[in-house]
Amino acid sequence: MIKTLQGKRPLIRRFLVVLLSKWLLLAPQPALAERIKDLASVAGVRSNPLIGYGLVVGLDGTGDQTTQTPFTTQSLKAMLAQLGVTVPPNVNPQLKNVAAVAVSAELPSFAKPGQGIDVTVSSLGNAGSLRGGTLLMTPLKGADGQVYAIAQGNVVVGGLGVSGKDGSRISINVPSAGRIPNGAQVERVVGNSFASAAELRLDLNSPDFTTASHMVEAINATLGSTMARAVDAVSVAVAAPADPAQRVAFLSVLENIEVQAGESAARVVVNSRTGTIVIGNRVRVLPAAVAHGSLSVTISEKPQVSQPQPFSQGETTVTPRSQLEVTQNGDGRMFVFDSGVNLDDLVRAVNQVGAAPGDLVAILEALREAGALRAELVVI
Repeated sequence: MIKTLQGKRPLIRRFLVVLLSKWLLLAPQPALAERIKDLASVAGVRSNPLIGYGLVVGLDGTGDQTTQTPFTTQSLKAMLAQLGVTVPPNVNPQLKNVAAVAVSAELPSFAKPGQGIDVTVSSLGNAGSLRGGTLLMTPLKGADGQVYAIAQGNVVVGGLGVSGKDGSRISINVPSAGRIPNGAQVERVVGNSFASAAELRLDLNSPDFTTASHMVEAINATLGSTMARAVDAVSVAVAAPADPAQRVAFLSVLENIEVQAGESAARVVVNSRTGTIVIGNRVRVLPAAVAHGSLSVTISEKPQVSQPQPFSQGETTVTPRSQLEVTQNGDGRMFVFDSGVNLDDLVRAVNQVGAAPGDLVAILEALREAGALRAELVVI
């Protein structure tokens, strides 16, 4: 008897494994959740745009044509005057290796003096290419007019431009713009309310009352019943420690809490420029019958010459003759939407008719006007 059970143990073990795997498949799967750091951002913790004006020198004859961009020469004279070089007022250097550029950058939150940030250099004049150029020291200012960083360095250009004497030209990407990795040094700190505010405010990337409510429930379930409160559909206020060091650790735990995000509203988005159509999952259609066909009208002019009979003293004239032809493309089939049609049924019905993106837009607009489309139609 013992030998018999020992011989059947592998079969029993295999049966239990199969039974357990089937039970796991049939068990309800938990809904997908997202971290708070993927759904919201901390109020006040953001980057700040910077901009400046400078000169790129050392170009191989691809700089600005100073006759058409006089501000390049003016900037060069002003820079040389600051360095102790005086250029006579009646002298205008005709240089081809200098280009006036706009320098832009993003100052990250909590950036400290001495840290490097990337900058983008873009030509302001008619320079053909910035390849091989060097940006001279350029102050970068914020919206308040204060200098927050100083940019300087060699420009890295990913584009290529080649031209011939006959005017032919080949351009790859955009050679008149480039970047300087770590090309600016931070000089000033931008203040924020992260360390001084009594509460931390989380701003949702997409306003939604359901997501805000779920976020409050998840935070209170993890950190305490009175830690978070919803301000509106965008903001959730969370009580935070007063000590900045503890606040950083607290936010590290807070942003990794998982939240079940609410579903977005039923919406159909149409890009009028590219013809792209995106239909949301919650789009529904009430009972409706749709017939869509396209008419092609062709008008051709075939003038005829009227020749009089001999000795009739008549005149030869040209008489107009128009020929109109109307054709209908497609078989004009009608399809019916039942009550509560979902996204799959809607796409399948339209594909059976063979409607193009432009036709689909017309069908959706007609359904909305008839009150059968239960979704917001957005045209961008």
